[in-house]
Amino acid sequence: MSKIIESSDSLPHPPPLTPEQRKLITATVPILAEHGVTITTLFYKQMLEANPDLRNVFSHSKQQRGHQAEALARAVYAYAANIEDLTPILPVVERIAHKHTSVHIVPSQYAIVGKYLLEAITQIVGADVFKGDLYDAWAAAYWNLAHIFIDRERELYEAAQWVGWRDFVVAKKVRESEEITSLYLKPTDGKPLAPYRPGQYISVQKFVPELGFYQSRQYSLSDAPNPEYFRISVKREPGVRTVTSTGALDTTHATHPGWVSNLLHATVDEGEAIEVAFPYGEFFLDDSSAPVVLLSAGVGLTPMIAMLNTLVKADGPAREVSWVQAARNERVHAFKDHVANIRAAYSDRVKSMIFYSHPGEGAQLGRDYDVEGRLELEKVPKEVLRLDAKDAQYYVCGPEAFMADMIAGLKGRGVDGERIHAEVFGAGATPA
Repeated sequence: MSKIIESSDSLPHPPPLTPEQRKLITATVPILAEHGVTITTLFYKQMLEANPDLRNVFSHSKQQRGHQAEALARAVYAYAANIEDLTPILPVVERIAHKHTSVHIVPSQYAIVGKYLLEAITQIVGADVFKGDLYDAWAAAYWNLAHIFIDRERELYEAAQWVGWRDFVVAKKVRESEEITSLYLKPTDGKPLAPYRPGQYISVQKFVPELGFYQSRQYSLSDAPNPEYFRISVKREPGVRTVTSTGALDTTHATHPGWVSNLLHATVDEGEAIEVAFPYGEFFLDDSSAPVVLLSAGVGLTPMIAMLNTLVKADGPAREVSWVQAARNERVHAFKDHVANIRAAYSDRVKSMIFYSHPGEGAQLGRDYDVEGRLELEKVPKEVLRLDAKDAQYYVCGPEAFMADMIAGLKGRGVDGERIHAEVFGAGATPA
């Protein structure tokens, strides 16, 4: 278990951008709008070819599907478009900084990224255009932003119990539904775990034999903090796998969204070692005494379970809670009995409402679920939504379209946006 934090002293430290440099950056916004993804796709290709060890850091499946190139293009565009005032992008910067620390991004890697990003811009825009003052402005802009990340990430590392990867063991696996399995992870050194904020996530890292390198993924912690173990509840992601003419797995063209998730389900057994990062994430339960409404769909329930379990602990805050959950049917309804038992034990302050979009033949209305169909706020009673409590806090997690619907619906019912908190998987902005 390490607490060594890499220094950034040897990196370039340019002064703040001048007004002229900011104008040059702003002038490139239309170019980024048109060619941003082309630039970032080339950037990743060249950087990973020259630095194959970084394949251990970046998601293979997101690379293949172009998601990381798209996310980076959006981030570069947003930075250029807001170069006069970075305030609008600071929440995204915070989110990315947490993601970076969870996979142990270090200052020296920013030098690699800067080199290949500027080279990609030069190649796509043209060396006859991207030169001189324009090139210098972008180089300075890159390092200004890089140090915003480096400084914030240093703060996060300093506050963590350890930096980088710590050896854990899979102490127990529990099947929660046909799709979701919980893994209980204990540190091999037996030392107690520092508390985290309910709603945060950890990264786990495993070697993927088919790919020939390590892959890491973030998973929300799905239990209240305790010093003995972390619990994650992982959804199996089948994806689509292709083979070559020889019958070997085609890792170049396969579309496979769940390398690590499938490893954890199928091949990682109890007693097996796994590397784990300290918990991070800016989505977590607040410390107030206000009522809490937890809205989830699918595997988005995992951070909510951590919050719910915390809220009903004997030494936890006695806050009013509403659990509103969407699932396809009873077969994929994880933690069904657990939530029902909590509702029964704390009926004076815990309300719940379950939606099944496609209930199975064995599902019973009133026992397994409350409403058939999609989760729509107009079908949730006002008292369950706690709309009369003007300080109620709302937590939303699930597919992006679901979160956008919930956020819009809550705002339409008079809930202030500052009281709505959404977990975004990836580096994008919170759905409006």
